[in-house]
Amino acid sequence: MKKKLLVLVLSAVMAVGMMSGCGAKSDTSDTKAKTAESSSAKEEETEEQTECELEDGTYTAEFKTDSGMFHVNEANDGKGTLTVKDGKMTIHVSLHSKHIVNLFVGKAKDAKKDGAELLEPTTDTVTYSNGATEEVYGFDIPVPALDKEFDVALIGTKGVWYDHKVSVTDPVKVEE
Repeated sequence: MKKKLLVLVLSAVMAVGMMSGCGAKSDTSDTKAKTAESSSAKEEETEEQTECELEDGTYTAEFKTDSGMFHVNEANDGKGTLTVKDGKMTIHVSLHSKHIVNLFVGKAKDAKKDGAELLEPTTDTVTYSNGATEEVYGFDIPVPALDKEFDVALIGTKGVWYDHKVSVTDPVKVEE
């Protein structure tokens, strides 16, 4: 009697285990499908975010960073020149020196990879309020969206990559 009961219980446990195993696989497949759909929706949302609500043209805009060492030159009062063309935005910022030699839109770990597209500096001349001028580096930085932080990595003259968060806000159309 005990053997029959034991066999019956084990059979029932195995049957439940097999059914829940199949169900678990199905749930996993459903979860993977939902995750794939979610990822696809996020990619579409990101693509939509890169589209600009501003009309094509030139604007001044605030360029904010999380760093005291990586910022817009004080001669430019924290602002850069935002250019919008075909719905894509790029901000040109003149920095405070020539110590930052490359930028990368993204994280430092990705900037170090082969084939990473580094932003090359331009040489800008800034004029201070006292009339003095100085040559500094500037960069044209693609802007994925206004009023939202994005990652920028930079490498300086010491050869070390650093991660920073930046944002572009308050665009004001430049009258031509």
